[in-house]
Amino acid sequence: MTDANDFLWGHAPFWIAIYALGIVTWSCVGRFLLAWFVPAIHPTNYIWRGFVFVTEWAVRLCALVTPRYVRPMFMPLVTFFWLYWFVRPLVFVAFVAFGLAPRGIVG
Repeated sequence: MTDANDFLWGHAPFWIAIYALGIVTWSCVGRFLLAWFVPAIHPTNYIWRGFVFVTEWAVRLCALVTPRYVRPMFMPLVTFFWLYWFVRPLVFVAFVAFGLAPRGIVG
């Protein structure tokens, strides 16, 4: 394998985890913004169903650690902040600590 292929395929678990968390993180923002235009339960809107399918597990987990006075309509936004500022950096540090992150990223 060449170095470029090793950078991608040699660290596939790292890239998959970071990319999957990025998808969920930014889908939370999309779900929050779309909630202003689509009623909360709208089963015929396939875009809304897709956002809910991708983010519901994260929103429910975030609701366990978030105070109850936060309204449910803001939970996707709160989940975004939890994922973006806490979970993704923690996963990144874990991959670096175990030597599973590419060397070019860490320095």
